[in-house]
Amino acid sequence: MRVSVFTEPHRGASYDDQLRFAQLVEETGFEGFLRADHYQSMGADPGLPGPTDAWLTLAALARETSRIRLGTLVTSATFRLPGPLAVMVAQVDQMSGGRVELGIGAGWFEREHTSYGIPFPRVGERFDRLAEQLEVITGLWRTPVGESFTFTGDHYRLMEAPALPKPVQAPGPPIIVGGRGPKRTPELAARHADEFNMPFKSVAETAEAYDRVREACDRVGRAESGRPPLVLSAGIVVAIGRTDAEAQRRAAPLHVASALPPEDAVVGSPAQLVERIGQFAAIGATRVHLRLIELADLDHLELIASDVLPQLDGER
Repeated sequence: MRVSVFTEPHRGASYDDQLRFAQLVEETGFEGFLRADHYQSMGADPGLPGPTDAWLTLAALARETSRIRLGTLVTSATFRLPGPLAVMVAQVDQMSGGRVELGIGAGWFEREHTSYGIPFPRVGERFDRLAEQLEVITGLWRTPVGESFTFTGDHYRLMEAPALPKPVQAPGPPIIVGGRGPKRTPELAARHADEFNMPFKSVAETAEAYDRVREACDRVGRAESGRPPLVLSAGIVVAIGRTDAEAQRRAAPLHVASALPPEDAVVGSPAQLVERIGQFAAIGATRVHLRLIELADLDHLELIASDVLPQLDGER
């Protein structure tokens, strides 16, 4: 089982907080450090000192780490134009020596768009834009050096783009598409993604989502096109401790009202987290993203590294 750590700096974390955390992620043996791409906290707490831009942060971390995977869960397609985003991600991939992953979604948190003057179309248009962004980004990365890329869609048009720079990873950094949507999300993942992620839901709900995405892969002929099977991953909200009181203390932020939908967290002992990861493995997951709430709680990270990772088989 591949195990990465997922963080939410919009809850309140400086760049230095994230650097300290990411370096410990690397030192303690996790596979990767992925972060949310949000510009505002989701509850009443303002999340001081304020937001940090996901790709600026990852660019800096790329130069301060040497092994771990780095990426987003997930970049909002409403935040950036696809051409410049392809340039950003390719550059960070170069800066990291080929360790970047692009998680990308349609965007959903309206309040942060309103706060920062970012257009927020209706959900159908957001998914239309996401579909076009996936075509543009992968098209730019895959265009051979010396050739240009042209795209005409309903929302984006590119004319003879030089399609540079190229990422280190070929044909491009792995793309992660995920979410709870029953129709368009599975199809977009089947057509464009390398990984499908189901975030923070129960094992049963995740199994249903995996079935939907497998069916979508069959419909679009993914196997016949020669593309490798999708990596299936699960997000797990984690609050564990050496004692029940320690676990409950770490879980306290989960009880604060926010815009997030209901989640199926693991609150308890390291053994309970090992059991949940095993349940996800049984339904086909080969990767998990553990969402740790407090970036200043380095002991939580060390506890998982010492008491959970050694019990998991395969690459960490």
